Amino acid sequence: MRSLTINLSLAVAATFGLAAFSNTARAADMPVEYPPIIEAPEPMPLAAVGGWYLRGDIGYKLYEKPKGSLSSMPWGTTGNGGQMGYEKMLGAADIGIGVGYKFNDYLRTDLTLDYETPAKFKGSFYCASAPCTGEWRDSERVKITAYSALANVYADLGDFHGFKPYVGAGAGASYLRTSQVQSGMVDTDGTAPNSKGKWNFAWALMAGVEYPVSDRLSVDLGYRYLNLGDAQTGSATDGSGNVAHIDYKDITAHEVRVGLRYYLN
Repeated sequence: MRSLTINLSLAVAATFGLAAFSNTARAADMPVEYPPIIEAPEPMPLAAVGGWYLRGDIGYKLYEKPKGSLSSMPWGTTGNGGQMGYEKMLGAADIGIGVGYKFNDYLRTDLTLDYETPAKFKGSFYCASAPCTGEWRDSERVKITAYSALANVYADLGDFHGFKPYVGAGAGASYLRTSQVQSGMVDTDGTAPNSKGKWNFAWALMAGVEYPVSDRLSVDLGYRYLNLGDAQTGSATDGSGNVAHIDYKDITAHEVRVGLRYYLN
């Protein structure tokens, strides 16, 4: 009887062992399920950020007609209230440098320094006494050299197949210096008025287009209307003791400029 019980226990154990092995084998045959792969979204492009740039420009100015006049009347034999006639100012070349900052794709600002080669002024005074009464004397000649420093702000208007148009405005200071004065207005010693410099408030309006030639370098083709203020000569004294100088007012120019912009970052 005891032998039968032992054998029965062994049979039950074997049966459960076979069942467990069978379940294990079936579990091994089942495919392994892995957690699902979640793809990370592509990063959004970063907004355009600002950066510093350097600029260099060359240009050519075409001047509007300035107004020449004596600073006070009476002086010598000059009539017409001391106002000149037939004034004109020849063109001049311009060289400029600057540093700027681009805030984003639509707004930037820069500081510019410009030097202009001497521009030639020509004009005539009216003769009110003998021996030239009633005549315009084509005797007025002077060279005017301009320096300017402007703070400018620009609105970039978008990107059109690589071309980036812009408009802008600037304000600052100019220094105008006269030289090589030749005039019918002479001092008591027979010399023409001497050279003189004058500081002015200056302002400008700009429009143009930028074209990038690399990631950092762009070509800039632009137009600028520039108001430089007034220039004047030194004083001269006539035989009656009247002292005056010559003023050249409303010196304004239309300028075509081409330059390079180099972005530092």
